[in-house]
This record gives sequence, C-alpha cells and structure tokens, in this order.
Amino acid sequence: MNNISPQDLRIFIQAARKGSFAAAASELVTSPAYISRRIALLERTLKVKLFHRSTRVSLTERGELMLSWAQRVLDSYDQLSGSPGASQTAIRGGLRIAASSGLGRNHVAPALSELVKLHPGLEIDLEILDRSVNLVDEEIDIDIRIGDVREPHLVSHHLAPGRRILCASPEYIRIRGEPDSVADLSRHSCLLIRERNETFGRWALQGPDGTRNTRVNAALASNHGDVIRRWAVEGHGIMLRSYWDVAENLERGDLVHLLRKFWQPADVWAVTKIRSENSAQTRLCIRHLRARLRSGPQALTAPKELR
Repeated sequence: MNNISPQDLRIFIQAARKGSFAAAASELVTSPAYISRRIALLERTLKVKLFHRSTRVSLTERGELMLSWAQRVLDSYDQLSGSPGASQTAIRGGLRIAASSGLGRNHVAPALSELVKLHPGLEIDLEILDRSVNLVDEEIDIDIRIGDVREPHLVSHHLAPGRRILCASPEYIRIRGEPDSVADLSRHSCLLIRERNETFGRWALQGPDGTRNTRVNAALASNHGDVIRRWAVEGHGIMLRSYWDVAENLERGDLVHLLRKFWQPADVWAVTKIRSENSAQTRLCIRHLRARLRSGPQALTAPKELR
C-alpha cells in the first residue's frame, strides 16, 4: 500500500462517486484517458478489479470495500499533513459553514472561534439550520452533518464517532413503564424531531440481530432538538437523541437510557463539494473541527464502546 499516492485515491473516489471517468476528469480538470490510466495502475497495484466498465462505470464488490478504506486513509493523511510539524503558510479566505442547532451552537461555534483566533485571515459565516442543505444552490462550503451522507456528488470527511440512543425521564418510566423491545415502542408516547437525515415517524435501530424498524407514535414533535430534550425531561415521552446531546442529563438522572442494546449510527461528518475539498481553508477547518470534536472542551461525549 505504500506506493499508492493520495492523488490516486482522490481520483478513485471521484470516479466512484460520479460513476464516470469523464465526469471525474471534468471535476479534476484533466482528461478521461488520464483518469483511466491511474485507475488501471491502482488496480494493478492492488491486484483487484475496482470497476465494472460499460457506458457508466460501477464499483465491483471489492471496489465498494476499497471506497470506504480510501476515504479513511485520505482523512488520516489530511489530518497528519496538518499536524504541528507540518509547514503551513498564512491561510486567508472566506468559508460558509452550516450546522444543526445543538451541534452548531454548543460545539462547532466555539471550535470555529478558536480557529479564527489561530488564523486571523479566515472569515467564517456559520449558518445554524435544522433542515437539509443544498451545498451548491446555497453556496455552502462545509456542511456539518450527523448520520449517513447519501449524495454521491459530495465528499464526506469523518469528524467524530456517534450514536443516537433511546431515553426518557424517570417520571415517564414510573407512569408508563419501560419498553421491553423495539416493537414495544409503538405502544409508547414518543417525541419526534424532524432530523435532516431521519424518516419522520419511523425509527431504524441497530441491535444484536441487525437493524430493526418500527413506526412510532408522536406525543409531541418539533424541528428543534433542545425542545425535544426539554419535553423528554418533563416526562412527555421517549426520544431518540445523540449520546453527546444527553450525556449530562443521563449523569444527573434527568433521563434514563432505555433498550441499551439498541442504537442508531450517528457519526458526525463534514461534507464538501468536490471542487472545494482541496482549498487550503477548507482542509484547515476540517482538520481543526476533527481535532476539537474528538478531544478538549468542545468534544462530543461518546458511549464507552466508541471511545
């Protein structure tokens, strides 16, 4: 693996996401022939076939595995290249960043404040938005998201691990009891938030036997996470929230963790447009957010099994 260059990994990721060597070449401002040559070289180096080649290229089964690996390697490379020992020039320019309310106000905003103090040439505009974001139409440089990134034309950079868990107040449990299974949630009052990436009224939970899906009945619903958390503490129902968002409530006893064997993946990602991922200010910001969201005062508290 030592003779695989980061640039070839970027080419592979672009081609995989675009489903076309020509489209990848257009994004990278090069020729389809060059993309094809680099992919072929990568396949020879790895001794695996990465793409099925027809009118549109598609990933083989080994290619799908390689895509996940390549993104992790690039994230590590980007992080190391920004380490204290790396040479850096003064970075200037503007960044427009979007994040959801709780994550944005409590964690991203303080981290960005620190970043601008370290790099006064940066100009940052933080948008707090509890809705889906179109990076192209809204001219967003970085979107901070919780959960899967589904758009194939965007580039995702892993920032921090996370999980959503089920919880309710001691008062609710005293009156209604605890659910004894995922299916049992349907007879309980639940608190629903219109998440960016969550299907409203249906919870998909990972457990010992794979994914369980259940429809839930909304006692109350909102598009604001802080409102949902307050309602949960006041005893109105069961909610599904990121562990870092309720860790203090669990410690104080305001909320109780329910169905501990079941959870929902909720890693935190920085999402960028393909053309902007290589800008110096974007890469610097992503490195800084990754470091701060994993350790220090802005860190996202994770369950013990993810630490």
